[in-house]
Amino acid sequence: MVHHDVDMFEYLLGGLGTCGACIFTNPLEVVKTRMQLQGELRSRGTYSRHYKNVFHAFYTVGRYDGLIALQKGLVPGLWYQLFMNGPRLGIYQTMVNFGVTKNENGDVSLPKSIVAGAVSGCIGSMFGSPFYLVKTHLQALSDQKIAVGHQHKHAGMLKAFQLILSREGIPGLWRGVSGAMTRVSVGSAAQLSTFSKCKDIVEQSQVFSPGSLLVPVVSSMAGGIVVVCFMTPFDVISTRLYNQGVDANGRGLYYRGVLDCFWKTLTKEGPLGFYKGWTASWFRLAPHTVLSLVFWDQLRELYQSRIANT
Repeated sequence: MVHHDVDMFEYLLGGLGTCGACIFTNPLEVVKTRMQLQGELRSRGTYSRHYKNVFHAFYTVGRYDGLIALQKGLVPGLWYQLFMNGPRLGIYQTMVNFGVTKNENGDVSLPKSIVAGAVSGCIGSMFGSPFYLVKTHLQALSDQKIAVGHQHKHAGMLKAFQLILSREGIPGLWRGVSGAMTRVSVGSAAQLSTFSKCKDIVEQSQVFSPGSLLVPVVSSMAGGIVVVCFMTPFDVISTRLYNQGVDANGRGLYYRGVLDCFWKTLTKEGPLGFYKGWTASWFRLAPHTVLSLVFWDQLRELYQSRIANT
């Protein structure tokens, strides 16, 4: 059934669902960020590997920075989820309500879902970009013995915003947004289209009872696998664009933009450079996708049932 309406609660529910997931998966985001910055623009074997794998990275961060450091960047991370995924999931669900993602038979259209996911992801990334910028800075900051990437000496989220505004002005808050738009567009298209299609297939197969929690769980697990495969190279580029230092004119010290970052990473580190932190990405993205979409789906079910009862 197509609902031709715009419900602002869809935006809030989308943000709240991913905020819930962020609390559980933020430690994996810290580990992923550091592994992606490790050996930046250095050929294999010419740098110290402080983080040998995702499990060793957890141990290393806990040993040198303390266990609490595994939740670095949580505050801007939660705001990012609200400001990015609120619009992203809200816009996507609005398109679903208007039947944009359906074909002439009323079934979910994969190509239309991919386009809807990419558009909603692109818009959402613009809203959330300042928070992702600061989150990346805080998560990369570490003890000098295990430091990777540029070290931004921020005391917290508000101090970081104040410093960036004083040095670079408002445009500085959106530095690296081009990488984020590419990253989230690709990831959102893969995640939401896969989730919608899989959920449609699972519901039609009637393997699980109507309203079963296993329906969104199975659908989101499939989405998580696809997201990791397609999104990781763009995730690496986005992390590096956000974390690089800037000169007195606010220009990046390493990269001019997405294409420049892509080319330099390819020539210096080879194709595998785009998959640094792949395991951390999977360990983080798979549960985050599952938790986000399950929380979102369940919040929507609860919201719709309350509307039906009023």
